[in-house]
Amino acid sequence: MAVDLQSELLEILACPCPQHAPLRPGLGDDAQADYLTCTSCGRAFPVRDGIPVLLLDEAVGGPDPGTAGEG
Repeated sequence: MAVDLQSELLEILACPCPQHAPLRPGLGDDAQADYLTCTSCGRAFPVRDGIPVLLLDEAVGGPDPGTAGEG
């Protein structure tokens, strides 16, 4: 099932990481995955029952914890 969110909502949603980058639907190469992926850090946030779960603790992927805050 693909993420089905209104385009207006996707325009205002942002990653909760310090960069607050935009999100795109899908997970990696799987555009049909029920995730929103950060265009900056690469974290992927699940979408459950049509509701994005934008919590860093729930995210998959992204930067290694040991490199957070570097660069």
